[in-house]
This record gives sequence, C-alpha cells and structure tokens, in this order.
Amino acid sequence: MSLIALIGGIAVFLPEPVLKRWLKPLVAFAAGSLLGGAFFHMLPHALGASGSGDRGLLGVVVGFTAFFALDQLLEWHHCHRPPSEHIRPLGPLLLVADGVHNLLGGLAIGAIFVADVRAGTAAWIAAALHELPQEIGDFGAIVHAGYSRRRALFYNFLSALTFPLGGVIAYLMSQRVDVSFVVALGAGNFLYIAGADLIPEVKRAERLRETAVRFVFFVLGVGVLYAARFAAPGSASAAQ
Repeated sequence: MSLIALIGGIAVFLPEPVLKRWLKPLVAFAAGSLLGGAFFHMLPHALGASGSGDRGLLGVVVGFTAFFALDQLLEWHHCHRPPSEHIRPLGPLLLVADGVHNLLGGLAIGAIFVADVRAGTAAWIAAALHELPQEIGDFGAIVHAGYSRRRALFYNFLSALTFPLGGVIAYLMSQRVDVSFVVALGAGNFLYIAGADLIPEVKRAERLRETAVRFVFFVLGVGVLYAARFAAPGSASAAQ
C-alpha cells in the first residue's frame, strides 16, 4: 500500500481534466471490487469457518459499526476529488485517520491470508483498487492544508506503512485469536467503505453518459473479484 500511496501522490500532478474524467469511474470500480471482495471471498470464509453463522454475522456488524464510529469520531471522509475541489484543511487529522484505517485494513487482510492465501490475495487486490483514488484525494487534502507537495507525499507514504504493520501483527496473533472473526470484521470494513463512503460519491452525475460509465466500472469491479474465485486450480469447485 505504500507504493499505492506514492502512485496516488504522483497522479495528483496529472492535468485537472484528466483527474476529473477518470477519478469517479475509478471510485466506482473500487466500490465494486470492495463489495466483491466482501461477498465472494471474505464472507464465505468467515461464515463457513466460524462454525456459527451468527458469530460471523456479528463480526460483520461489529466491523461495520466500528468503522462508522471511527468515521464519526475523526470526522473522516475519503474525499475522492481533484485537489482544487478540496475545501477543508484536514491535515494531521487525515494522516492519523488514514494511518489507523491502513492499520486495521492490514490486520483484516493479514488475517485472511493466514486463513486462505487465495482469498487474501483477492481481498488485497480489492483494497489496493480502493487505495488509489483514496490516496489521490488524501494527498490533495494534505497539500490544501498547507503542506508542500514533497512533505505531503512523504507523510502520506508514512501513513501507508501502517498497512504492512497490521499484516505482521495479524500473523503474529493468528495462533491466539479467532481468525475467522477478524475476517468478518474486515468484511464489515469493506462493506462500510463501499456502501457509506464510495457509492454515495459516484451515484450522482451531471450527464447520463457519466452515470452509465460509472455503473459499468462498478460492475467490472464486482466482476473482477468474482472471477478471482476461479483463479486458482480447483477453486471453481470449491466456490460452489
């Protein structure tokens, strides 16, 4: 994710019309991939491995609610907009919130890797697709808060380092905690980001063509993660 943070920062230097044209479709694609990752990879494992569907569903609700609380507490919102459209100086608040978000994401995806490498890979792909438009928006907000572009890129990179830290923590704790419950928490995280953060940003468009393009990208995001179920030998039969 640190590499994604750097790419997102570099992307801010693209011409404004290019960002305006492609940022929303990328957000729609990320929303679809997060939903696909949650429904096709994380939830089946969490509900099947937990031995109790109720426990897995509880984990999803707790994960969803926890991220809603974090969103409200930190007044955190991923503003997936070109830099010139940011109007709030988020600054250090955004860096802290993004670091916490990446840490929790690393914990969830690390737990999925411990349980199932194929599902973990799919979840990581979904998270990476979400990170690119997020980092573009976060970088723009940090610059708007008064940081130089170089410092903003550096601090954004540092906040992304908490993601691999979360993965290491998940691996070290895998023998002591219920991994399937952590996976369920991660699914709740994915569902919250997609449903409460990303989709509301792309559902309104000025032109019908823009709406159609965003919908197509959303479906593509779901489809890519569905296809990932069959990426490994024997996975198609296991998914049925």
